[in-house]
Amino acid sequence: MRDPFGWIAQRLMDLLVGMGLGQAAATVLLQFLGAAILATGLLLITLWLIWAERKILGRFQDRLGPNRAGPYGFFQTIADFIKLVTKEIIIPSGVDRPVYLLAPVLVVMAVVGMWAVIPLAPRLIGTDINVGVLYIVSVGSIGTLSIIMAGWSSNNKFALLGAFRAVAQLVSYEVPMVLVLLIPVMLAGTMGMGGIVAAQQSTWFIVLAPIAMLIFVVSSMAENGRAPFDLMEGESEIVAGFNIEYSALAFGMFYVNDFLHAFTIGALVATLFLGGWQGPGAEQYPLLGVLYLLIKTGVVWFVTIWIRGSFPRVRIDQLLAFNWKFLTPISLAAVCVTAVADKLAAVYGWNRIGVHWIGNLLIVAVTLWGLQAYARTARRRLEARVAEHHPTAGAAPAAHGH
Repeated sequence: MRDPFGWIAQRLMDLLVGMGLGQAAATVLLQFLGAAILATGLLLITLWLIWAERKILGRFQDRLGPNRAGPYGFFQTIADFIKLVTKEIIIPSGVDRPVYLLAPVLVVMAVVGMWAVIPLAPRLIGTDINVGVLYIVSVGSIGTLSIIMAGWSSNNKFALLGAFRAVAQLVSYEVPMVLVLLIPVMLAGTMGMGGIVAAQQSTWFIVLAPIAMLIFVVSSMAENGRAPFDLMEGESEIVAGFNIEYSALAFGMFYVNDFLHAFTIGALVATLFLGGWQGPGAEQYPLLGVLYLLIKTGVVWFVTIWIRGSFPRVRIDQLLAFNWKFLTPISLAAVCVTAVADKLAAVYGWNRIGVHWIGNLLIVAVTLWGLQAYARTARRRLEARVAEHHPTAGAAPAAHGH
């Protein structure tokens, strides 16, 4: 079947109209049904994501991970879910109750809402709006807002400090992320997610803009607040951070957001840079498109877990310096180089892949030269400080050289 999803939708439409509903009412009802199915599927997938990430991190760190409850420990996640659902939600005194209770709902809504514009297969997308990329940025910002709301409303200084860190980290890393999002938009000539996937039919955008994809992955991980970017949940100084005063299912919703957001990052990378559902036979058999998207998403998701389990946390000053002094300038350079390279390829008929690769290699070369120059300057400053406080230490190498 070339369009099984359309066939199912038409059968349901005929059924509802046959029951006496008007065409408009039936359409609205089917849209709500589709949204409910998508949200429910994502939340069910989260159970598997939690178990899989625990097992993968266990292997990375030379331990077993969940291995007691159920086959391969799979029921451990279900047991945790039952525990969170059945526990009492304890609300501390002095909290701003409406804001406090709304924050965990918004954080899950934000990550689930992103999937509304992700093409899952040919002719299978929640809503193909012509500003899909802008929608992703806007809905993602709701997650940042919910974290600030949680910390501010909890009447806890540690939660408030975690929220302040969220402001510094998440808002900062949105800058390079939004900048590199301009690159697939320029390459595809549209902001619609469906159009971006269609534009990658011959060449995936990772081939044309590998630096942009790398920056998008790093900045998305930082926006998710996962190691090595988990500064807003520093256990050593601010306990659990912004969600310290949450318990039971309210805490569980932040927990769900953490794992589902990591998977959503993979879906966005697959859609924007890896061709989305594109693959052999996907046009003829749309279910293959869903499979291809899941495979690409899973690969990126695995890489983010690999990074989480391999790198130590960095200090907050290092985190922000890395963003403002490194990622943001490279993002600006990548946008400018991509715009010029794509225009040159179009006007003069040059090989598009070759021109973009030259542009990316130029960015890499200039970046390495800049890092080398910065390292030399930092080394001279360090040697000057050492020589100022210990004059004999600066003279020893010269004497040794003679």
